[in-house]
Amino acid sequence: MAETITTDVAIIGAGPAGLFAVFECGMLKLGAVLIDALGEVGGQCAALYPEKPIYDIPALPAIEAAGLIENLERQVAPFAAPRLLGRLVTAISGACGDFTIGTDQGDLVRAKAIIIAAGAGAFGPNRPPLAGLAAYEASGAVQYYVKRREALRGKRVVIAGGGDSAVDWALALRGIAASIAVVHRRPKFRAAPESAAQLAAAAAQGEIDLVIPYQLHALHGADGTLGSVEVADLDGATRHLDADILLPFFGLATDLGPVATWGLELSLHHVLVTPSTCETSTRGIFAIGDVAEYPGKLKLILQGFSEAAMAAHAIHPIVHPEQALHFEYSTSKGLPGAA
Repeated sequence: MAETITTDVAIIGAGPAGLFAVFECGMLKLGAVLIDALGEVGGQCAALYPEKPIYDIPALPAIEAAGLIENLERQVAPFAAPRLLGRLVTAISGACGDFTIGTDQGDLVRAKAIIIAAGAGAFGPNRPPLAGLAAYEASGAVQYYVKRREALRGKRVVIAGGGDSAVDWALALRGIAASIAVVHRRPKFRAAPESAAQLAAAAAQGEIDLVIPYQLHALHGADGTLGSVEVADLDGATRHLDADILLPFFGLATDLGPVATWGLELSLHHVLVTPSTCETSTRGIFAIGDVAEYPGKLKLILQGFSEAAMAAHAIHPIVHPEQALHFEYSTSKGLPGAA
């Protein structure tokens, strides 16, 4: 059922940054509504890799993506922000202080400011150019996301890629998969240095087979059942890796979708913002998280959290121009309405 909502801030995107923006707005007594094209909150953390371990959240040495979203849900619960899930924002009109947002379900949201926390926009995996790939995708022998580690218990797993996802999953599947081989075209990995060091140590202990420098060449099996992955080095020499499951982690192909039509200043698939406020080229519209771009930007969840705080503070004078914002630490301020 279509809804009509009037609020202070419309937050487009309900991933980690969008959820934390609800908290930051709530702490400043700004009402907010969450809008997301997915049917659940959490963005990629919930939809793509709920069991992926995350290591760079302050005070949490390690936490699974789904656990992070559960914690954020508890954190924002006191503010009871309405949610319009399974909705795609199709139109934005108006100006700073009086925006109207329309969705593909006919919802209308009136807000004084907008925060775009849409991650990388619409996303899908970059697929390797291998013959017969579709049949193995259909059977589950080739997977681009891991939702349940237990589903890979006892499997011979080949991981392809050199980024954080490839390294993190190789480490996370130790003791679960029967064997783990990591295929990468060069010795250096584009992962967090500590994770790369752990990978090297695991390889030295025989827990993981580093297949370097190789790249995917062919899949071998029958009727969607994978038997081996053929890899080739830079000289064309090949070898076969026994495999039940191939996990190609070559990143996501992203598309800003409707965001690209909203008249904001863009750089490739990102929205340019002022670093100190996260405001876009349109007054009253802010962007945070992976979708935002500025000099020195780091693609870290924790940076998205910081940007949520900066955007909320920049929005306060838009919503309450007559009130001076006297910032207080949450430790002394407490939650609004709390005893």
